[in-house]
Amino acid sequence: MKDFHDLIVQRRSIRRYTDSPLSPDQVTLILQAGLLAPTSKSSRAWHFIAVEEKDMLERLAGCKSAGAASLPGCSLAIVVAVDSTVSEAWIEDAAVAATLMQLQAEDLGLGSCWVQVRGRFTADGTPAEEVVQESLLMPENITPVCIITIGNKNEERKPQNIEKLKWENVHIGKWSNDNTL
Repeated sequence: MKDFHDLIVQRRSIRRYTDSPLSPDQVTLILQAGLLAPTSKSSRAWHFIAVEEKDMLERLAGCKSAGAASLPGCSLAIVVAVDSTVSEAWIEDAAVAATLMQLQAEDLGLGSCWVQVRGRFTADGTPAEEVVQESLLMPENITPVCIITIGNKNEERKPQNIEKLKWENVHIGKWSNDNTL
């Protein structure tokens, strides 16, 4: 495992992948990271749908008018969904799980990218959630929040530049416009 700070500095959204498949062990570790994610009141209301079939990845890419082009080229897509009837913090729970899976992918040397589903639409105005639910035969009470694309990187991105961190957005003790640390 990399140093955690190095891991978060190195992790960047990757949208181009090689054709190399992931190993079953890699897929298991990534899904396990999601299953280990903390949830509100230990509700564990999230559900993950792992998709590797190219036809389904193409179909899912049509869930919104822009921003899903990386889906057909990835080795694995994980739909992160939540039973919104189980937890009022379902969006947060899904986001935490998705982030942990992305960090696990980076730790394995893989690339990943968050594809927003909740609140997005196809070109004709159909909610992206409906397209994903129908494509994957999901129950109505299971709401897709995002799709995480994962694969072997076919592009290099520079690490985050910590010199450009927005420290002016950090407030100590109370809101202040003078944010010197």
